[in-house]
Amino acid sequence: MAGVEKFSGFLAERLWLQLVLSVLCAGAVIMSISPGASAAAVLLRVAASSVGGVIVLLGVRRKERRAVGGSTANVLSLDRKLRTGEVPGEPGERQAMRDLVAQRLHRTRHRVVATVFLVLLCVSVAVMTAVTSGLRGAIGITLFLVVFLGWLIGNGRVQDRRLRRMRDALGASGTERQPGPPDER
Repeated sequence: MAGVEKFSGFLAERLWLQLVLSVLCAGAVIMSISPGASAAAVLLRVAASSVGGVIVLLGVRRKERRAVGGSTANVLSLDRKLRTGEVPGEPGERQAMRDLVAQRLHRTRHRVVATVFLVLLCVSVAVMTAVTSGLRGAIGITLFLVVFLGWLIGNGRVQDRRLRRMRDALGASGTERQPGPPDER
């Protein structure tokens, strides 16, 4: 598992490598679904359509750096601690983690609605592909969408659990708990 953690950290520090790997993987999927397209044309289209995602990712990174009051290395260090469940001990680092967790929870507050919308969108893409394309394309896109949505929903649940666990471990501003409804037992 240490190798996966090292590779994940390596990728997190290099946004350009994430983009290259994403474009290559997406290009491979598209070329497998429609084998007649030229590789250069497919990769160019995928790279051009990835520009919006890169802009969003850069904005998110900038906001997270601002929230923790530091550099990308600080964000990555806190993210690593968040993934492992390690609660920071130093007061400044605890506050930075508290701010990062609060920002990420705020950003994912419409996660369920967005997931339902994405599932409906993917189902419509699969149906339209089945209507307009051959059997190979319909099967390929359906398999891809099922795997993609399964990974997305599962990973989203894991991330949400991690964020809530860390928020509870850190408390609202040190020792006191966050305000909320009393436990019903």
